[in-house]
Amino acid sequence: MKRREFITLLGGATTWPLAARAQQPTRMRRIGVLMGIANDSEGQSRNAAFLQGLKELGWTDGSNVTIELRWVAGDSGRMQDYAAELVGLAPDVIMVGTTAASAALRRETRSIPIVFAQVTDPVGFGLVSSLARPGGNITGFTSFEYAIGGKWLQILKEIEPKVDRTAVIYNPDDPASVGYLQAIEAAAPTLGVRPTLAGIRDAIEIEPVIKAFAKTPNGSLLVVPALLVAVHRERIISAADQYGLPAVYPYPFFAASGGLISYGVETTDLYRRAASYVDRILKGEKPAELPVQQPNKYELVINMKTAKALGLTVPPSLLTRADEVIE
Repeated sequence: MKRREFITLLGGATTWPLAARAQQPTRMRRIGVLMGIANDSEGQSRNAAFLQGLKELGWTDGSNVTIELRWVAGDSGRMQDYAAELVGLAPDVIMVGTTAASAALRRETRSIPIVFAQVTDPVGFGLVSSLARPGGNITGFTSFEYAIGGKWLQILKEIEPKVDRTAVIYNPDDPASVGYLQAIEAAAPTLGVRPTLAGIRDAIEIEPVIKAFAKTPNGSLLVVPALLVAVHRERIISAADQYGLPAVYPYPFFAASGGLISYGVETTDLYRRAASYVDRILKGEKPAELPVQQPNKYELVINMKTAKALGLTVPPSLLTRADEVIE
């Protein structure tokens, strides 16, 4: 063998293991996802937005990451079980939606990073130390400030000036409800509206509560955000329409489902943004150092078909402010 050929062969034998090691695939990462809403059109839209956000950042389910997805559909008992199940899988990070689901996960772990997508008051509920510096294993994106309750009531009065009563539909078991109720009650006297608190813990209670309230004229509905009302939104919307009650809802998907008017955050955007924090955590950043982010846009959506069915004339002041008008 010639000396040059021997050196080439020797060099190849030396560098081959290094090249082989460099080409070895990276470890498959694992992401847990706890969806509080049902596996319906809205739930699928939120999940799709999250997955698309991940894909844009280079993470694809089944390729370099495994997604462990659990749907709760508003069942509080199942929520805690699924939270424990996801933590038991020891994922690299968990993405979660609501306050209740985030609290369920916090009861299970103080070490696995958690990113929430729509919590109202993370400081007040003890999920983070502050918005600027969360300080623990949880961070994410908020959906509302409690003061928006007064804005919902104002919009209700604007779309139907004759309204002097409103049934406030909320879930008494949702810890975030108290702050909204206080804001609504504080704004009510100025607007000349008397709120009636209508707590609902089960879907079967929805129609009887709304029917009983509608027996007195000049009534209306104001729906406070909660997992239960999101899961059973079609029942609430149907009852409001059946008994002729103008209603204001907290999310655009309520108006898209036939509700009269909504004012709130586009939830799919929150889940898309949550993917950015999951990406940063997978790349080594700590949730304790990622500030909680607040919404940067609220959308006003009016369903004109429902307005006409209720015999309402939507004032130009609302129409000009609407981000979307559903004909």
